[in-house]
Amino acid sequence: MRPPTRSVLSGVAVVAVLMAGSAACTIKSSGAPAGTRAQAPASGKSGTGTAELADGSGTKVALVPGGAHPYFQPWKAAGAAAKKKYGLGDVTFDETSEWDQQKQDNLLSTLAARGYNAFGVFGVSPTDINTTFADLKSQGFAVASLASCPAGGTDKADFCLSTDVEVAAYKAAQAAIHAMGGKGTLVHLTGNNVDANTQLRIKGVTRAVKETGGKVKLLQTITDVDKDLQTAQKAVSDLLAAKGNQIQGIVTTAYNPAVAAADAVKNSGSGAKVVAIDDDAKILSAIKDGSVAATVVQNPVGQAEVGTWALALLQTRQCTMRHPGQIIDSGSFVVTKANVGTYDSARKAKTEQLKKQFADTFLVCT
Repeated sequence: MRPPTRSVLSGVAVVAVLMAGSAACTIKSSGAPAGTRAQAPASGKSGTGTAELADGSGTKVALVPGGAHPYFQPWKAAGAAAKKKYGLGDVTFDETSEWDQQKQDNLLSTLAARGYNAFGVFGVSPTDINTTFADLKSQGFAVASLASCPAGGTDKADFCLSTDVEVAAYKAAQAAIHAMGGKGTLVHLTGNNVDANTQLRIKGVTRAVKETGGKVKLLQTITDVDKDLQTAQKAVSDLLAAKGNQIQGIVTTAYNPAVAAADAVKNSGSGAKVVAIDDDAKILSAIKDGSVAATVVQNPVGQAEVGTWALALLQTRQCTMRHPGQIIDSGSFVVTKANVGTYDSARKAKTEQLKKQFADTFLVCT
């Protein structure tokens, strides 16, 4: 199964995009009073539109993951909250039982037949999903690529709101190296080797290791261990049995091996420092008791909330994307014992910042 993230603009690129915009929209939560015009970049023109949704009652949004995975569960509550907050006609969460692009396409067709007219989709196949996006767009639907962008750098959806996976993996490796005291041997556990996401994660971890100038050695990168928890548990168990005494750190950039590594290191008494991904309850508990050094959390709630809101603005034709297919980083955050109780405030702040960026830069509203 493919992990739920995709490469997006680096922080520097996002800043560049923000500086390059022209017209701006107003949003009630952007810091500008309702009914006023947001400040446009000095080099551009001011817009008079508003990104405060006028009437979303005719918009029915479907949030559709590529298949079952714990990462997507926050989309349910976030979608329900967005429906109420923005007065939408409906927001549903639906997924296929298998990770199969054709089955996802069939589900999307069924949802369209049921009256859904805006879609936030995590595509199963990054190489094929643009065909799906183009088909939905041709029917007049607003489409967002959420938590994953198509392969190849071209996005046929209106926008992609996802984690920059290379940056997130780089942060995770840095945290692991710090926990190791800046030296020793590190192992990287990750997802499907043929997935472009996995290759970007490997690149991020490798970059962090290279920056130590040889003080940290990457002993092994183990791929294809995110299919399910049982697969990940066996991989971690085999790793510790064969090479446990050689390992000072384990960085995991996929969900199931993160949970497996947290359990295995704690139960085995290994001294390896573990850095995980996402905020599973077991991982957060392990950070609190010290058996896991850190985790890098993503922003699925922000993806669903901001994605649903932006889709409604697009579907009502109140706004358009300034740059169709815009790729936007939804954020990643390092969580340690020091901030395990407060990190969600930073994630919520990022979500509000994303809405402001959409209003001020990414959208053109009338």
